[in-house]
Amino acid sequence: MRTDGYLPLRDYGVIGDGRTCALVGLDGSIDWLCLPNVDSAPVFDRVLDAGGGRFQLAPAGAFTAERRYRDGTNVLETTFRTGSGAVRVTDALTLHDRERLSPLRELVRVAEGLEGTVELEWVFEPRLDYGRRELRLGRRGEALVAVNGRDALALTSWGAGDGRFRLAAGERATLALTHAHAEPLVLPAREDVERRLEDAADFWAGWSSRLDYDGPWRDAVVRSALALKLLAFSPSGCIVAAPTTSLPERIGGDRNWDYRFGWIRDGVFTLRALLELGCEDEARAFFWWQMHATRMSEPELRPLYCVDGGLRLDEQELALPGYRNSAPVRDGNAAASQLQLDTYGPLLEGAWRFWSRTGSLGAARPKELAALADFVAEAWQRPDSGIWESRDEPQHYVLSKAMCWTALDRAGSLADAGVLSRRPAWSQAAARVREWVESEGWDEERRTYRCAPGDDTLDASLLTAALCAYADARDGRIAGTVDAIRAELGDGPFLYRFSGAEELEGAFLTCSFWLVDVLARAGRRDEAAALMDELVAAANDVGLYAEEIDPRSGEFLGNFPQGLVHLALVNAAVSLEGRDGEP
Repeated sequence: MRTDGYLPLRDYGVIGDGRTCALVGLDGSIDWLCLPNVDSAPVFDRVLDAGGGRFQLAPAGAFTAERRYRDGTNVLETTFRTGSGAVRVTDALTLHDRERLSPLRELVRVAEGLEGTVELEWVFEPRLDYGRRELRLGRRGEALVAVNGRDALALTSWGAGDGRFRLAAGERATLALTHAHAEPLVLPAREDVERRLEDAADFWAGWSSRLDYDGPWRDAVVRSALALKLLAFSPSGCIVAAPTTSLPERIGGDRNWDYRFGWIRDGVFTLRALLELGCEDEARAFFWWQMHATRMSEPELRPLYCVDGGLRLDEQELALPGYRNSAPVRDGNAAASQLQLDTYGPLLEGAWRFWSRTGSLGAARPKELAALADFVAEAWQRPDSGIWESRDEPQHYVLSKAMCWTALDRAGSLADAGVLSRRPAWSQAAARVREWVESEGWDEERRTYRCAPGDDTLDASLLTAALCAYADARDGRIAGTVDAIRAELGDGPFLYRFSGAEELEGAFLTCSFWLVDVLARAGRRDEAAALMDELVAAANDVGLYAEEIDPRSGEFLGNFPQGLVHLALVNAAVSLEGRDGEP
């Protein structure tokens, strides 16, 4: 199943504990796990280096495999079948419990014999910091222990031998990987490990059972919600774009970015999805993180912030080959230093939605939101790097200007509600921004909004003008833009981000779900539902999506799993259900 040592991205599932995530391959290899947190360096990094760190557990000989998540959970079950029998491997990251002195992080793998007898093998090959730090390996009692400085790993097993073992029907083996960072390393008892696995399953099932959605595509919506909950960093409320770095947008290409951060522009889609699903606690935590993080740079917004709300402006290239030799591998994201004016609209639109739904601004202070609007009123005429974070010279992107209008309009709405003190400059600047967008940003001949003045490029992100309060989806100019985007950027049910993108990358799955959302809001429900059916069918076997897809082969591309795709799926389904989430 592997090509040059690399598994297709479609063949990964994800497990997590609210602080970090692991990618579990269909062949039983855990090829990615950052510890202690999602933005830490990995201890398993085989997804970026075929010779890298891994934790394999699978039959020793030839096998077939199929898998599923336990209903309503993020506990993954893989069934392996061989010529001599069948076994099931259950994988989960358990949830930290300080009251019972559980490990800081704990990954549990339980193998159960189902039929006949199967010989299995496990391989434990951790490495620290992309191989830049040496691990001292040894034993502590029955546990394998790897130590470097303040980091320690222990692999404890019961019934799994020293690397090879047999399981007959009804027999069971358990392996537990525990981690400690600057605190004592816990060597757990078997009964505690297996109890924590079941506790984790109960937590996920209870959480998903409370989701407020009973419409069409419910299974896909619930799986997307569970994926988003995995991407949430529970200590702060941040939801990362993806738990991985540098998975390429084109095999052999260099568009490989670190997505283990929270993006401000995604906030409006995040808050809408969480609030519509009834996840008010998660929405409040995410909104708190946004307002906490942006205080570091206010009134200027950075496009992205660390999970703890901090700023990290450096980006380094690592000496790794990259997924299927797609270099460079990057740690950090230099886009954090860019000016992206399109972030202001989503933040203030999100604040308006949150206040309208909850009657509170939570952690936001009115003067902070007002300062953001003041900045937009002064800075909207500046060129910026745009939603796609171009590393070329800044331009006057039409969407960026439209989102400046949204920022000013939503600040005005909050002022009308008595939340903010109104500034006359907001409405004056908003009128100038709209005049600019409707004149400089409109292509009369092609009947579509354009990417930038004097640029014939079409940009699928312009669909969000109808999702972020700039325009009604039934507006004639939006309809023209939708038709132009579908005609030029469409490939089957999928959309490329912009003209010429097919030479650089795969189709961008989020854009396709945005299209469903806009069609549904425009009353084109039959078109929207038919497209939704095709997109839901494009998920992998456990309902997950990467950032992009090859329209011809169905191969996943880009970081995985991609939070923005799952957000767009939830919001599209909500619009098709007849709830567009508008305040």
